[in-house]
This record gives sequence, structure tokens and C-alpha cells, in this order.
Amino acid sequence: MKHAAIGVRMHSGWGALVAVSNHDGIIEILDRRRIAVTTPGTPGLNQPYHFAKHLAPSDAERFIGNCLAASKDLALAAVRDVLDELRSRQYCVVGSAILLASGRPLPPLAKILASHAAIHAAEGEFFREVFSKACQDLALSVTGFRERDLDDRLHAAFGKAAAKRKQQISDLGRSIGPPWTADQKTAASAALLILANSQNDL
Repeated sequence: MKHAAIGVRMHSGWGALVAVSNHDGIIEILDRRRIAVTTPGTPGLNQPYHFAKHLAPSDAERFIGNCLAASKDLALAAVRDVLDELRSRQYCVVGSAILLASGRPLPPLAKILASHAAIHAAEGEFFREVFSKACQDLALSVTGFRERDLDDRLHAAFGKAAAKRKQQISDLGRSIGPPWTADQKTAASAALLILANSQNDL
């Protein structure tokens, strides 16, 4: 069975997901899709902390918890669909990767809601957590990579071949067509690291 890995770069309410294989140095994009993790038209779901700012403290905590549960269910269904599709094509998905921001710990909810910058940071973390929890529920390992560390991680994994791997990923857009933006490229790079790490563990 061939190996594959999933990478995702999350945004508010959605994520760019890419599934990758790497056989004898040939990188192949097996799947590429936008996964929705909120229901359109539901107030506050795309920006739960912005919405919660205007609620009483107990209501704010309950609202965010409900949003997390609803979004995780959607992420779970989306990731399960990808896994089922890849397994039907005889791929073993060895793990998943998610792109992270700075990784600084968040303050308590009251302090988050009092700071516009903290609200944005919390919402980014919220949607990354949604994807991570979905993978965990599916017994799929998930590894976070800070975006600013991605080049160093690629160099550590591939050495002198890292630049070639990056160029291969960048050039894939010509053959598979749009969308092939920074979202897809970074998600694919992170997935490639998962594949490299899994081969090292063999």
C-alpha cells in the first residue's frame, strides 16, 4: 500500500486541504479541496470570539463551546471523506499536518475578549484546534508546523534536496491548475514533511 499524508492551512470557517504522496522523489497531489467547518448563514460561527465579545461571560463561554463542537463535526466529516477516498485508492494515510502561527499561549477568555489582537489570535487557534480534534477522533496523528519554520524543517528533512522539493511543489500548479496559492503550497509542504518523517521511522 502506498503512503500519503494530509496538510491543511486553516482560515476562519474553512481550510485548504492537500493530500500528497512522494514516490522516488516524485511528488503527487492526490486530493485538493476546500473544507468548510462552519454552516453558512449561522450568526457568529465564522468569527466566534468577535461574536462572543458582545455576550455575557457565561454565555460567551457556552457559545464558543457550541461553535467548537459544531465546527469539529463538520471537520470530522470532511477529513473522514478524504481518508475514505484515499483508502479506496489503496493509499495508507500516515499522518496529517497543520500550519501554525506563532504558537504563543492564549490568556483566559475574559482577557481574550478584551483585546482585538487576542480575539484574532484566538480565532486562528480555534479553527486549527477544530481540525486537530477531528484528526484525533479519526485516530490520525496530527503535527503542527509553524509557518515561519517551514523552510528550516524542509532543509532538515531533505538537506540539499530541499530547494528542489520546494520548486517541485511550486511547479505543480502548472499541471493541476488553480487554485495553487500559498495555502495549497504550504499545506503540501507540511504534508511532505509528514511523509519524510514517517519514512525515517520505518
